[in-house]
Amino acid sequence: MNCRFIYTIKFVSDMDAAVKFYRDTLGLPLKFQSPEWSEFVTGPTTLALHKASSLNPAGKVQLGFSTPDLDRFYQEMSSLGYKFTQTPIMEGRSKLARFIEADGTECSMSEDR
Repeated sequence: MNCRFIYTIKFVSDMDAAVKFYRDTLGLPLKFQSPEWSEFVTGPTTLALHKASSLNPAGKVQLGFSTPDLDRFYQEMSSLGYKFTQTPIMEGRSKLARFIEADGTECSMSEDR
């Protein structure tokens, strides 16, 4: 399988405080900010902050990857016994799936565009 690491999502309880830390303290350039989702320019891999919820508590981190053929990735990973919490579907302009990796953490896989 040919995959690329493209983003990290950090779930935060206070978006303004988190943005201030990463932008003002660490000096990361802010790409955009909203109450629910903010992103920083960090090279080929994006750091995204998402508002925490009961499903994704503050401090949780989720990794995001990309592959040229998401349906093939889904078939191959499923045949190896990996569980998917979301089968490949279109979400906006992106095709996305979510799977559980070896240590039980949910990861996202999108299709290259």
